[in-house]
Amino acid sequence: MGQSTFPVPSSGSSTSTVLPVNASSVILDGSLTSASTYTTTVNGNGGIAYLTATDNPATITVSGTAYSVPANTVVASKAFGASTSVTVAANFATTAPSTFVASTMPSGGSASGWYGVTYGNGYFVAIAGGYSTTTNAGAYSTNGTSWTASTMPSSQAWGAVTYGNGYFVAVAYSTTVGAYSTNGTTWTASTMPSSSGWHSVTYGNGYYVAVQASGTTAGAYSTNGTTWTASTMPSGGSAFGWYGVTYGNGYFVAVANSTTAGAYSTNGITWTANTMPSASGWQGVTYGNGYFVAVQNSGTTAGAYSTNGTSWTASTMPSASQWYAVTYGNGYFVAVAYSTTAAAYSTNGITWTASTMPSSLYWGAVTYGNGYFVAVQASGTTAGAYFAQSTLMPVNFGIYAGPTTIN
Repeated sequence: MGQSTFPVPSSGSSTSTVLPVNASSVILDGSLTSASTYTTTVNGNGGIAYLTATDNPATITVSGTAYSVPANTVVASKAFGASTSVTVAANFATTAPSTFVASTMPSGGSASGWYGVTYGNGYFVAIAGGYSTTTNAGAYSTNGTSWTASTMPSSQAWGAVTYGNGYFVAVAYSTTVGAYSTNGTTWTASTMPSSSGWHSVTYGNGYYVAVQASGTTAGAYSTNGTTWTASTMPSGGSAFGWYGVTYGNGYFVAVANSTTAGAYSTNGITWTANTMPSASGWQGVTYGNGYFVAVQNSGTTAGAYSTNGTSWTASTMPSASQWYAVTYGNGYFVAVAYSTTAAAYSTNGITWTASTMPSSLYWGAVTYGNGYFVAVQASGTTAGAYFAQSTLMPVNFGIYAGPTTIN
């Protein structure tokens, strides 16, 4: 074998001149030179296969199992047969997100600002609105740097958006109107169980979960992102409402504003109260790398972290800013703030380093996807921002058939 060249995902190709030890034939052979991922279907022989990457490392996912393949090495896969899904992904360097670059959002959201952003299925998706200003403006991007306008199903104060299980899901403030989309570009209206101030939404473990910031104990959950059922949050956050919710490690976790109230749930339906380390204006919460991390918008240096979502420990942010949103991606937590160029990053959610946004706008939301941290602002301009982590390319990869057992 050795000279079989298969269709490649981007410009360039590779040929297999030397098969790994015990390999018998070429299953897939290609090169990533500009596109960062490639997905296809391959046919195995029912045995293990050998995965290789040269020049730079790759992550090769075979039938749902991800294998980290260092450069110039051979990694054995599990056994697989015909019609097996394979995705080859170039790795991103773990560059510290220190300085963001300005981008331009569509003008449709400029009257009210962009309040939510998420990533899923190859798209960054943003929604506009906020607490009182209504708009039907949405936006999407394939790279997080250039954006295209989209239209929400009605003019609402859209406040948050998430992605999970094939759907983008958005909620709005002080209305029963929600929205969902399978592609992030066209949207369909849905109905929330009450006209609460829906402020945050997340997805995990088969459930979409939303919380509100209007001073009630209202919550909501959905198994499909299109129809919603009311739930009840603990009363500890009812004075100011629940501002943030996330999912990780088997728990939904919510934080409330201007109170020590927190909450956690194993199913997104029934909630248990817990206690944050201070009565700060807890605004954003996320999960990554074994930690829940929360930030606050009350102009102090207070942050918080938790290894289980039920008990919290105080941390210190690098400046007394109104920290509004936090996300996790590729080894880093990133937080953004209101009315300042201040941002921050952390590898563990405990100790933080200052970073810089391109302008002192109301940075209200941040997300991570496909090697990019992307932030949007809620101050009524068309400004956005991004930080690109380097992609390690080219990746010349191969998947080779082997015997049914490894000797």
